[in-house]
Amino acid sequence: MKAAFAALALAAAPAYAYAQSYGTDPRGSGPILAAVNWVQGTLLGNVATAVAVIAVAIVGFMMLSGRMNWRHGITVILGCFILFGAAAIVAGIQAAARMAG
Repeated sequence: MKAAFAALALAAAPAYAYAQSYGTDPRGSGPILAAVNWVQGTLLGNVATAVAVIAVAIVGFMMLSGRMNWRHGITVILGCFILFGAAAIVAGIQAAARMAG
């Protein structure tokens, strides 16, 4: 009974008010957006991919040879996964937020 009442209350509640609609940029954001796109291109470009591959290879070799603590090595590898998977992670969070809201 309580669950049905809670579901009815949530269905009747107004949706969240968003400050801006999706897909439109506020006025004056052109230079900021260009700078953010440059940073994104730098962090996710070919050079960054090559550096990440080399870092993972070096860290893996050091972990296997016993020269690096496993916790620090896994942190480096997890950081690379988060960096390159950030777009997919954010898309998943936004999709979950849209379904919940």
